[in-house]
Amino acid sequence: MSIIVFSENRTGKIKKHSLDAVAYAAHISKSTSQPIVAISIGNVSIEELAVLAKYGASKIISVNKENWQNHDSRAYTKLIAEIVEKENANMVIFNHSNIGKALAPRLSVRLKAGLASNVVALPVTISPLVFTRKSYNGSAFQHMQINSAKCVVTLNPNSCEVTENQVAVNIVDYTPTVEAEIKTKVENVDLVTGKILLTEASIVVSGGRGLKSGDNWKPVEELAAALGAGLACSRPVSDEGWRSHEEHVGQTGKIIAPDLYIAIGISGAIQHIGGISGTKVIVAIDKDKDAPIFSYANYGIIGDAFTVLPNLINSVKKFKAQ
Repeated sequence: MSIIVFSENRTGKIKKHSLDAVAYAAHISKSTSQPIVAISIGNVSIEELAVLAKYGASKIISVNKENWQNHDSRAYTKLIAEIVEKENANMVIFNHSNIGKALAPRLSVRLKAGLASNVVALPVTISPLVFTRKSYNGSAFQHMQINSAKCVVTLNPNSCEVTENQVAVNIVDYTPTVEAEIKTKVENVDLVTGKILLTEASIVVSGGRGLKSGDNWKPVEELAAALGAGLACSRPVSDEGWRSHEEHVGQTGKIIAPDLYIAIGISGAIQHIGGISGTKVIVAIDKDKDAPIFSYANYGIIGDAFTVLPNLINSVKKFKAQ
């Protein structure tokens, strides 16, 4: 038996949350003694793949074939199912990302496996296998018991302690026996440069309608620059056209899980909280002491953002200068 982790990559680099998923599998492996097998599809170097071994993957199956370069959920499901059978795996772990949410249900049907989505913690018990998952946009949690022989999991970031666990690794250049049958054709790719990707950022600074105008974003940008953070906003801000929809965080925008999220002038509607509930530490700045966001924040500053931000920026700069 083994545990398989599907490793996502972007422009040849392993995504941070895929390392989280391998670390999660390593915690389970301590109780089950099952080896961890990582799957990587795409053009990723041997050196980059080896990073997965730092977190516990003892075998990495690399599918770096020209006819498998474009993502197609149906084709990828067949490929992963083939590897699951070859590796005699009883658990497959995906990130709770757009890719993971597309692949996991298809794979669970194909394998006749139980599906636990939106998992937020290590299993409550291993035998029987019981997961904790988010429901109602993170307002509630439920325990789900898997009774099938195999299970498929989509994992939220920050669901366990991520520590390095270096192991010897075998990297296999794998040639699938199933046909690619890729229906998606990518004509060209335009990459945004000079910006920190919100889904990969460790720190995110976000502004809301409390900033009153898109012209008032300079201190938010200064704080983000001082912290080396990604820039985000609430939905009303993007709807008003103050900021790009690319920065919209929430249930209907980007789902993120940074180590630190600083919310400035954001009231904390449940739709917004649903997009940041995987965050380790939330800091809220708002002049309304009754704003709902303070119920979710680890730290709160009650005050006018235009007074608080200059002091906060100066403090960050002084700290970094030490």
